[in-house]
Amino acid sequence: MTHRAQRLIATSVFILSLLLTSALMTPAAAQNLAGKDLSGKDLGGNDLRDVRLGKPVTDLPDAGYVNLACASDSGKTLTTWLGWRDCPADATGFRAIKFGYDPVTSPDGTIVAGHPAVLTLLVDNAGTVSGLRIETDPKARLYIRKKAFLLGIQVKSRYGLDGWSCTQAQPDAGEQPVGGVYVRERCAKTTDDRSIVVERNLFRRPDQDMKNFVDETRTTILRTKD
Repeated sequence: MTHRAQRLIATSVFILSLLLTSALMTPAAAQNLAGKDLSGKDLGGNDLRDVRLGKPVTDLPDAGYVNLACASDSGKTLTTWLGWRDCPADATGFRAIKFGYDPVTSPDGTIVAGHPAVLTLLVDNAGTVSGLRIETDPKARLYIRKKAFLLGIQVKSRYGLDGWSCTQAQPDAGEQPVGGVYVRERCAKTTDDRSIVVERNLFRRPDQDMKNFVDETRTTILRTKD
């Protein structure tokens, strides 16, 4: 079999996989997150596991979480949430703390709605959890990472499918679809006490080969009132 034929078969398999996954994760299918947080657990008012915007950061349990570090300086680590003041405030006044799930209690790693994720907690000067950033992990294996843009659909389902304001950017010069799909979407929604922004990207830059492409979801959830 020629290399060209092998590439065509690989591309066809990739397209079929991508389209099948997209079909399975349409907004209607994503409704299985209704009544649950983004980790798939019963809500109880939380946004992600024990994290709920508006609660004191010191109320978060230390058990179940690892690798606490200042987002502005990964070398500055925290032993517990009590050390939140050790992280400097940024221009917005938030102290950003990166964290992950303890592999002892979460053997699959730091996973959000089935996607490997990078998590950042935003704490205000009063020690209140005021924001949460959830980004798909760019270091995840390709067969998982190629579905990263679908996390945005799950996030929108979690916070209600209605009321989103979305824009879809057009390809810049040289950008190409991946498997026939091109996504550069930004959606925003404001509820009574939260502002949510979901950014989804799936495309290939001009300098990227067939095995490399941009595939990601970035979510920012901010508290909007006391």
